[in-house]
This record gives sequence, C-alpha cells and structure tokens, in this order.
Amino acid sequence: MPSSPSTSLSSKSEALFRRVERILPTVTKPGRYVGGELNQVVKPWESVQTHVALVFPDIYDLGQSNLGIALLYDILNAQEGVAAERAFSPWLDMETALRENDIPLYSLENKRALADFDILGISLPYETLYTNFLTILNLAHLPLRSADRDDSHPLIVAGGQSVFNPEPVAPFVDAFVIGEGEEAILDVVQAHQAWRQSGGSREALLAALAAIPGVYVPSLYEVAYQADGTVASVTPSHPNAALPVQKRITAKLPPPLTHFLVPNVEVVQERVSVEIMRGCTRGCRFCHAGMVNRPIRERPLDEILATLKAGLDQTGYEEVSLLSLSSSDYSQIIPLINGLRDLLQERQVNITLPSLRIESFTEDLMDELQSLSPGGGFTLAPEAGTERLRAVINKPISDEEFMATVRSVYQHGWNSIKLYFMIGHPQETLEDVAAIAELCKAVLNEGRRIVGGRARVHAGISTFIPKPHTPFQWVGFDSLESIQQKLDILHQGLHGAKVKMTWNNPESSLLESWLARGDRRLSDVILRAWQKGARFDAWSDQFNLSHWQDAFAEVGLDPDFYSHRARGLDEMLPWDHIQAGVKKSFLKTDYLWSLQGKIRSDCRGRCYSCGILSAYNELRLVAPDGGWKCP
Repeated sequence: MPSSPSTSLSSKSEALFRRVERILPTVTKPGRYVGGELNQVVKPWESVQTHVALVFPDIYDLGQSNLGIALLYDILNAQEGVAAERAFSPWLDMETALRENDIPLYSLENKRALADFDILGISLPYETLYTNFLTILNLAHLPLRSADRDDSHPLIVAGGQSVFNPEPVAPFVDAFVIGEGEEAILDVVQAHQAWRQSGGSREALLAALAAIPGVYVPSLYEVAYQADGTVASVTPSHPNAALPVQKRITAKLPPPLTHFLVPNVEVVQERVSVEIMRGCTRGCRFCHAGMVNRPIRERPLDEILATLKAGLDQTGYEEVSLLSLSSSDYSQIIPLINGLRDLLQERQVNITLPSLRIESFTEDLMDELQSLSPGGGFTLAPEAGTERLRAVINKPISDEEFMATVRSVYQHGWNSIKLYFMIGHPQETLEDVAAIAELCKAVLNEGRRIVGGRARVHAGISTFIPKPHTPFQWVGFDSLESIQQKLDILHQGLHGAKVKMTWNNPESSLLESWLARGDRRLSDVILRAWQKGARFDAWSDQFNLSHWQDAFAEVGLDPDFYSHRARGLDEMLPWDHIQAGVKKSFLKTDYLWSLQGKIRSDCRGRCYSCGILSAYNELRLVAPDGGWKCP
C-alpha cells in the first residue's frame, strides 16, 4: 500500500495546491494545511475506486488528535480500492483567504477539492461543531441541504456521539451512522461501490444505505408536529427505512491503532493512545456516554501493551494514554499498571491516566498507581457536594468514602487533586451548591495536614445539560440567572481558601442544550446563526450568543421550548426513533427513581434489564478475551 508523502500529485492537484501555496504565508500556522506527515497514507488518485474524505469540523490542532478519525483512516486505507484522506476546519484567517481567492477546501493527502470525493465522512462528537460543519460544506462548494444535492455531489455521511439525536442537522446530512462506525463505514463504502456499478439514481443509493443496520437516512422519514410544537410522529416513507433505527455496535473491540500520524504542528495531544475498554456500567443519570456506549467490552491486556510499544516505535512520542469511561473499572487494572510500570522504566515515557472512579479505589490500586506518577496531580469526580444529590444522580459516594479516598491520595504521595463538579443538577438546592465549596476546603485541609503547604486543590465546575437517551432527558436546563447565582455562591464560599476554581461559560452550555435537545426544525436556526457569522462555537473567544438568539427570533422558534422546558413523560421526543440500546421504559423508571433518591448499583453485579441484553443477546457468547462481560 502506498504510504510515502512524496507520492506525485496529479496535475489537477498540483494546480490547486500552487494556488494554496501563495496564500499560506498570509495565515497563522500554515503547517495545518499542507499534509505530508510521518505515517501519512497517499494512494495515487486514479488507482482506487472509492475516495473518502474524513472530515473533523475543527482545526487541525484538535482534530488530528481524534482517535476515531485515526481509526477510520487506518481501516479504510487497509482496503484495496479505497483511499481515505483528511480535512479539517480552516481557522478564520484561512477561511477568509480561501474565499477571497476562490479556492475550494481540499484534502491534505492528494490536495484534491472535497467536491471530487465520493464520500465525505463527517465526525460530530459534540453539538457545537454544527456551524463549522456548514462552513466546510460551503467552502467545498457543496449545497448545504441534502435535498439540493444530486448524483454529481459526494455522499455526506455523519457519525459521532452527538448524532444519537441527529434531527437538528438532519436536513444537511444524507446518511447518519448511529453508534460504532468501524464496521458500518465499510458497509457504506460497499453500498456506494455497488450503486456506482449499477448506474442507479441518488434516491436508489439512499435507499440502499437505509438497509444497512445502524444507518439512518433522514430524507426517508416524515416528521409531524402537534399544535403545541411537540413531535406527533416520525413515519418512514420507504420500506428500507427501519423504525426504530438500532445503533450499530461491534461485538468485540476492533484491532487497536498502531499506525499513528505524527503531526506537522503542535497539537493538543501528542501521545500514543489506546482504548482499553468501551462502555460503562455505573449508570450515572446525567451521563450520555455511559448510556449510549453500552455494553462493556474490554481489550486484552497483552494487546494494550503491545499497541503502546508499537505506537512508540512508530512515532517517537514520549507519552502514552489509556482511554475509557472508567479505567479503574477495567478488570485487569492492576496487571495493566504493572505492565505500564515496566514500559515506563524501559522507554522513559510519561503515562496519562483519565479520571478514576472513587467507587473502584482500593489501597492495592493506590499502591500500584503511585509508581506511575508520584507527586503529580490526581483527578476525582464526585460531581455533587452532598450525599443526597449524589444519590439523585446515581453517583452513590458517601462523604466518608470520598474523604477516605482523598486521604489515601495524599498519603500515597500526590500533592495536587483536581475535583470535577456539576451545577444545575435536577433537584439541586443552593445548600447543595454551598456544600461543594465546603468539600473543596475540607480536601485542601486534609492535604495540608498530610503533605503540608504543597497541597493544592483545583475545582472544575461544569453545568448540567439534560442529554438524549439518559434518565434526565425529560428535565429542563437550569436558567442562566440560577446558574450565575450558584457560581456566585461558589466564588464567595471559596474566597480566600486558596482553592483554584475554573468554570465553563453558562451561555455556551445553553447553546449546547438547544442543539442536543432539538428537533428537525432547529436546522433553520443553525443555518441562520451560521449565516450571521457563528463559527467555532466551542471556542470561548469566538462564541457569540446573540447570533443564536437573533436566529431563533428570525426563524420564529422559542429557544426556551428546547432548553428550559421539562418534557412530559409520555411526550414523543425528537430522538425516540433512534434506539441507543437502552430502553425508554428503563430510562423512565430510572428517572422516577431519581425523584426518590433511589440508586442503582453497578450493573456488573446485577442486571437491571436496561435493554442492551435483549437488543444484542448474541454478544453474550463472545469469548471473555476482549468480549462482553455483562452478566
């Protein structure tokens, strides 16, 4: 398989890139836009049947670190007759330069305009990328709406965590992959190849895609609304259109990535990353990822360690990281840490562990972790300041258990602890918020008692957003006034305490609540906000709430209808035709339990019939070496 970045470009590509080279000196970090990285894969354009552009709608510095894009790049380029290339959102100066010089957005490998590709695979891991997605289509000189595209245009396919509610961007996308894409993307490519050979219409292609498990083609569904604005029905208009659309899932974690690209410019994560486990059984009621990524699947220990060594050999990186929702729940966590210690001694690399769960801490685990990062920082996520509220959100950690963990962290040699909290939880009181400050001060005092003046505490405060497919999908988003009041309480409570506090912008969380909970009509708001200049909404220095408020007003939709309004338990939700594996009836029961402060214990010890077993019962037979470990 060709892999040299020096592969000669076609005359068409050379002509385009000569124009690009003239504008590169005028923009910041031109290395974002040239490709040619170590381990890049370049296949001669005419040598393959199907060209796929994998697009991350944020700048290169962020997107190049995305493991999902890297995995799909590796999987597709391993196929004969398929070439995968990359594209990212240009920063504002490059966007302006492309427009002023009438240069279309292009891929990094063959320097081909995105409009020349057969398929554009768009990654949408979070909702605040939606306006960047429209920028990419526009810079590629493609119609924004699926209905305006024809056989001459690329197929636009989107996937990622945010598309478990695909409706807000449904009119812009030809097909969504719901769930895990490692196998589904190959099915999409095969369907496209068969369509090309048949000479069929674009409608025939969309119908063929709809027949693929886990693929949602929104144009094949009609949405009707009640007089009060809620969804009345979602009706398929083609026999291939499934109802509901079941998420795609791989029975076993696919082979890990070892062929890492080494970027041209500094990116946010320059490290070898491996996913050690997918899914979570803790059942935190606010956690979208924990609900939609079920069931648990673990990667074998030997495969993890071999992957890290191969990645270090390929890249020369000096840091490795383990990815999962709950690494301390990995069943072989102690042997894994022992293997990491050996790797640390052999290669002299840094090892990054994600936030670990307080519920799964043991003294043995702490003893082993101490050898990996002594004296540095440690991260814990109690999420709420009181036992009562932690029961409401199903994070059942007692104050005594939490402080015992804090004490053990300091005693094992760590000086700094970062604590993650969330405000705006359902049933939260101002006393619960004030308790966050008191808990932070108690952690600092415990640290000073054990390690003296070296003790440091950092409180990271986020705002709760009710997400689809969670038990809290029916509750409303807190008001901006209430959120600000709670932030003021925290500032006052921590004043003079020498606890560092950081928090996210409540207005940014409000935008995310609109986009996460929207229906198909919200696409008009997204389009209007983009036309008014909305770009890089995830960036605090670029986000402008007024673009969105004005867009709602001009489109004639009430923003409070999507954010602050509580949903009725019997209401049809905009995402109900998307089945994430956990039944709506289970989520409803769990929500009612939250009103009573009733908890669900980790379902590794007891099955609560959430629906994942009945939906994917055949996975129970997967061998334990990397398979499903549900009881």
